[in-house]
Amino acid sequence: MSSDQRIDQTDGICGGKPRIAGHRITVQDVVVWHERLGWSVDQIASEYDLSLADVYAALAYYFSHREEIDRSLEESRAFIVASAAVRHTPAE
Repeated sequence: MSSDQRIDQTDGICGGKPRIAGHRITVQDVVVWHERLGWSVDQIASEYDLSLADVYAALAYYFSHREEIDRSLEESRAFIVASAAVRHTPAE
């Protein structure tokens, strides 16, 4: 299976975000775990029962689509911050 076949993107599954084929683990998830939390490829594969090839395919996809994935990550972060602010706003 080539790296292209390891990444799926389907409307209605994981919000249409690119994900590891056969899993609900998005490329964005792998990027956060690896790039932001410092997990090794081995840790991610072991923790989520993935092959090393799956994790590397997700990272390769990220580096090929970095601007798009980074924008999605920022939009998700902004949504979480805005949602938290709304929940903590006192009722009038």
